[in-house]
Amino acid sequence: MLGPSLVVSVAYMDPGNFATNMTAGTRYGPLLLWVIGFANVMAVFVQYLACKLGVATGRDLPELCRERVPRPVARGLWVQAELVAMATDLAEFVGGAVALHLLFGMPLLPAAVVVAGSSLLLLTLAPEGRRRFETVTAVLLLVILAGFAYQSLAAGSWTGALQGMRPRLQGTDSLLLTTGIIGATVMPHVIYLHSSLSRVPADRPLERKRRALRAHRTAIVMALGLAGLVNAAMLVLAASTLHGSGSTAETLDGFHRGLGDALGPGAAVAFALALLASGLASAGVGTFAGQVIMRGFLRRQVPLTLRRILTMTPPLAVLALGTDPTRALVLSQVVLSFGIPFALVPLLLFTARRSVMGPLVNRRTTTVAAVLVCAVVVGLNLFLVGQALL
Repeated sequence: MLGPSLVVSVAYMDPGNFATNMTAGTRYGPLLLWVIGFANVMAVFVQYLACKLGVATGRDLPELCRERVPRPVARGLWVQAELVAMATDLAEFVGGAVALHLLFGMPLLPAAVVVAGSSLLLLTLAPEGRRRFETVTAVLLLVILAGFAYQSLAAGSWTGALQGMRPRLQGTDSLLLTTGIIGATVMPHVIYLHSSLSRVPADRPLERKRRALRAHRTAIVMALGLAGLVNAAMLVLAASTLHGSGSTAETLDGFHRGLGDALGPGAAVAFALALLASGLASAGVGTFAGQVIMRGFLRRQVPLTLRRILTMTPPLAVLALGTDPTRALVLSQVVLSFGIPFALVPLLLFTARRSVMGPLVNRRTTTVAAVLVCAVVVGLNLFLVGQALL
């Protein structure tokens, strides 16, 4: 049961997380650490609901949307899900390309093509992302963990980090980063993916489904708890070494250079290797999620190679236009945050219906908690829209 949760957890440590968390730590110190904790709790809860849907029904969320909502609504949900997948690919390709540039001096455009090809190779290791794909993904996760463990040890004292657990903000820009952190943590595309990976055939006995759900719940807490620690390490590392330095640009290249200046070249290499592992793993997971989305909503699939070529277009365009990669990554996470309600609301509605879930239907308290999570995300997005229009 740990395999699917590890695959899903990759999305919570993708290059978008690097950009938002490191930017938050560099700009505000530990101020927004509480946002990472809050977002991680939300992520565990949401992924549990997605897993529960697959276990109870034997269907994934896109399939249920196709079958149980009006066709125009289902098509609209598919379109926004594909847009969210593109925003995810932007973060993955740009982050991986920047990592190759930092490690080997490779130009960004060729580096993005290398990341795309490598992620496609990762996907071909096994159909439907089963054991070998999960194993390779776990190895890449270990690289990320090792990278930040090394940097954290090199940083030494994190005095004052716990002050960031007191909820507070500092202006509209910190709210933008808050939304980006939530978008980078509560990932819409892996809501669809996890509901597919956790499916149990509908004819299985209820007790077997309950056992499977308990095992999945434990795996989710373990995998996403680890991802939450990595995210916290990103922000606290930037806060302890880069905040107030006055000389480090808030870009991935600037973070790499700043960590090297503050902690030595080993820390800079560890950061770049972790970023590369994150880009490769999350690119494969993102493409796999895209296949689940198209298959579920449209009952169709396209060859992985064709899908990879199509999803390469936006990030390549961003790099070709000379857009600041880190700024593009942060904004892509805000786009992801806007996509959360379109996945979360159907998930909430289906898991609250006894006609869909049977005996595994949500309790009233679970439904209320899901409504509150959705309200928080929608409220943040509406506030940002209002600020943009003013």
